[in-house]
Amino acid sequence: MNAPFDPTLLTAEKFAVGQPVSRKEDPTLLRGQGRYTDDLNRPNQLYAVMVRSRMAHGIINSIDVQTAREMPGVHAVILAEDLDAAGIKNMPAAAGKHRDGTATPRPAQRALASGKVRYVGEPIAMVVADTNKLAKDAAEAVFADIDPLPAVTTAGDAAAPGAPQIHDDAPGNVCLDFHFGDEEKVTAAFAEAAHVTSLSIRNNRIVVCPMEPRSAIGEYDPEKDRLILRLGCQGAFGQRALLSSVMGMPVEKIHVLTGNVGGSFGMKASAYPESICLLHAARVLGQPVKWTDERSESFMSDSHGRDHEMIAELALAADGKFLALRVTGHGNLGAWLSNATTIPPTQNTAKNIIGVYNTPLIQVTTKCMFTNTTPVGAYRGAGRPEGNYYMERLVETAAREMGIDRVELRRRNHIQPEQMPYQAPNGMLYDCGEFPAVMERALAAGDWDGFATRQAESKSRGKLRGRGMGHFLEVTAGDGNEMGGIRFEDDGNVTIITGTLDYGQGHATPFAQVLSAQLGIPFENIKLLQGDSDELVAGGGTGGSRSMMQSGAAIIAASDIVIERGKRAAAHFLEASVADIEFSRGRFSVAGTDLGIGVVDLAQRLRLEAQIPEDLPQSLDVKHINKGVPSAYPNGCHIAEVEIDPETGTVEVVSYATVNDFGTLVNPMLVAGQAHGGIAQGIGQALMESVRYDEDGQLITGSYMDYALPRAGDFPTMGFISHPVPARTNPLGAKGCGEAGCAGSLPAVMNAVVDALSEFGITHIDMPATPHRIWQAIQAAQT
Repeated sequence: MNAPFDPTLLTAEKFAVGQPVSRKEDPTLLRGQGRYTDDLNRPNQLYAVMVRSRMAHGIINSIDVQTAREMPGVHAVILAEDLDAAGIKNMPAAAGKHRDGTATPRPAQRALASGKVRYVGEPIAMVVADTNKLAKDAAEAVFADIDPLPAVTTAGDAAAPGAPQIHDDAPGNVCLDFHFGDEEKVTAAFAEAAHVTSLSIRNNRIVVCPMEPRSAIGEYDPEKDRLILRLGCQGAFGQRALLSSVMGMPVEKIHVLTGNVGGSFGMKASAYPESICLLHAARVLGQPVKWTDERSESFMSDSHGRDHEMIAELALAADGKFLALRVTGHGNLGAWLSNATTIPPTQNTAKNIIGVYNTPLIQVTTKCMFTNTTPVGAYRGAGRPEGNYYMERLVETAAREMGIDRVELRRRNHIQPEQMPYQAPNGMLYDCGEFPAVMERALAAGDWDGFATRQAESKSRGKLRGRGMGHFLEVTAGDGNEMGGIRFEDDGNVTIITGTLDYGQGHATPFAQVLSAQLGIPFENIKLLQGDSDELVAGGGTGGSRSMMQSGAAIIAASDIVIERGKRAAAHFLEASVADIEFSRGRFSVAGTDLGIGVVDLAQRLRLEAQIPEDLPQSLDVKHINKGVPSAYPNGCHIAEVEIDPETGTVEVVSYATVNDFGTLVNPMLVAGQAHGGIAQGIGQALMESVRYDEDGQLITGSYMDYALPRAGDFPTMGFISHPVPARTNPLGAKGCGEAGCAGSLPAVMNAVVDALSEFGITHIDMPATPHRIWQAIQAAQT
C-alpha cells in the first residue's frame, strides 16, 4: 500500500536550496510600499541642508552665518567650532604601513571643514530649519570667505614634483606607498623573458549613482542619553562602531536603524560627515533632524569609485608561458580617508590580478595619492574588476604581439583542476575550480567559431565587429565574525537575525531557503532582521561578495544549536532519552515511535511552560557569533561582441554570453540577476561613464546632463550559464556573485572594442570607449 501523499514535501522542494524562488520583498516594493529613509518622518522633525565648498582648495578666512541664523524658521547653523566645543572627534581614518614599515599619514578630518577646504563639495556648515525650503534659503545666505590655492585632481599629477600639497602631514601627497612581491626575482624574470608586453592603463573614475540618494535622520533620547540614527548603509553593526568613534560615546549609547536601502555598491559603507552633524544637531536642539541628499549634491559628496593610473607588464617565454606580472602606478584617494579606501589599487589588485592563470611571480607597486577631489571609496568589486581587467588586456595584447591565438594562449597558461588546491604567488590558496572547462563552455555559448560570418555581415553594413573575452577570478572578502541569530516569535513565525545587510540583493529569500532546509520551517514563516544594531551581537555588513558565505554559514551553525537544544528539550517533554531523539523535516521524534513534536511547537512550549528544569534549555532562540569563513574564488568567462560605426565611433554591444562558477547556487534566479547588474555597470564604465574635473578642481560632470549612465537599450540579452564547482571553504559551497559581473564585463567589452579597431592598427584604448574617443583614435591611426 502506498504511503499517503504529504503536500509539505512538495512545498519544501519548491523552496529548497537551488530553487529559483522569487524575492520575498518584491510585492511590497513593486506596490511602492517600501520604506526608505526619506519616506520616514519623525514627530517634531526639523530639516537640514549642507553648505559645501565651491572651491577645490583654499584657506578659510571666515564663514559668515549671521544672516542665515536670523532668517525665519532657522534653528541653528552649525560650524566646525560647534562640533569641537561638543567634544566630537575626527572622522575615521584607517591606519596602515608604508612598504618601509613606517606608519601612513592619517590627516585629521573634521565633519565640517576647518582652516582649509580640500575639494568642491566638502561640507563647511549645516543649516537646520523648520522646513527643507527654509533651510535651503538660509544655506544660500551663508558666505564663506576662502582664499583659493592651486588644486591637483589626478593621482599622477599629485605625485609630480612641486604639486600642490593637500595635507601638511602627507609629504608629496602620498597616503600609502604599497609594495607586494619579490622585486629582485620579478626583475630577473623580465630580463630573461622572450617577450614583454606593456600597457599604460587608465581605470576611469566613476560616480556610484545608486537609485536611492543618501538620507539620514538623527535623534536624541535625553532619558537614556542615547543617539539614534536612521539611514541607509551596508551594515548597522559596523556603522554604529564608526559613529561611536567620532561621537566619543560608547557603542551602547548609539542606535542605528536601517530599513530598505536602494543600492549602495560600496558607497554607503562608511560614516559620512552629514551623519555626525545630524546627531550633534539633534542632541543640541532636542528634536529629530532629517537630511536627504539631492542628486546634483550627491555627485560631489558621495564617495566616487575606481580612478587608477597603472603600467601593467607581462613577461612571457617563447612558447607563451607566463613568467612574471608587474603592475606599477598610482591610485587616487581624493581629499580625505574617511570615505576613501586604499585597498582597491593595492591589496585587492594584488589578490585578484593573476586570475585563472599560472603566473609564477607578481609584483604590485602602487602609491595612493591625496588629491583635491571627492574621496574615492569602494565601488562594486573594489579592486577585483581592476585586477582582472589589467590581466585580460595584457593577455589579449600579448597574443597579438606574439602571433599566438588568444584562446590558445589562455589554454597554455590555465591553472588546471588537478593543481587544486593551488597556492598562488599572491598568497591566495585556490580551493577548487575548473577554469579550462568554463572557458570552453563560454566559447561554445558565444559561438566563437562562427564569428567570421557575423563579422562579414557587419562589414557589409559598414560596421566594424569585434569579439572579446573576459576570463576572470575574484577573491571574495573573507573572515570576520558574523551573527547567526534565530528567534521563534509568538505568532509562529521565525526570524533570522544576521549582520549582513540587504541593499538590493534580496537576502530574505535565500537566507530563508537555507534555514528552511536546515530546520524544516515553512519558507513563508521565515522573516529577516538585519538593520537594527540593538539586535546584533556581531556583523560584518554586506560587501566583498561575502553575504551568502558568511550569513549562510552562521545560519547553519545557529540551526545546529537549535537542533542540539531541541533534542534535549524534546526528550524532556516526550519522556525519552536524548539519544533516542531524532530530528527530520522540522520535527523531533522518538526513534521507532510516532511520538514527536515540531520545532516551532517545541519553542512555543518552552516559552509557555511554567517550570523548566534548570539543566534544560529555557528557549530555542539563538544568538550565535560564527567565526568567519575564508575567501572563496568565484570565476567565469564572458564573451562579448560589439559593432562600431567607424564614421561616428558609436559602439553597440550586440552579443553577450557568460559561463560562471559561483559554487552552490542557493537561488539561481537571484544569482543571475546579480550577474546581470554587474555586467550592466561594467558596460557603463567601459563605454560611457567618467568623472571629469577642470584644472581648478571644479567637477564638470556634475549631473546626468554631463555624466552618461547606460540605459536598458544599451544592453543585449545577457546569457547566463552555470558551471558550479562547490567551494570547500564554507558549508554551503557558495562562492559569492555580487561583483563578478563587473570583473568579466570590463575586459570582455574593451577587448572586443580593441579587436574591432585592430584593422586600423589600434592596440589599446582606455575606458570609457566613447564615440568621440573612438573616432579620434581612428582618425589618428589613419593619418
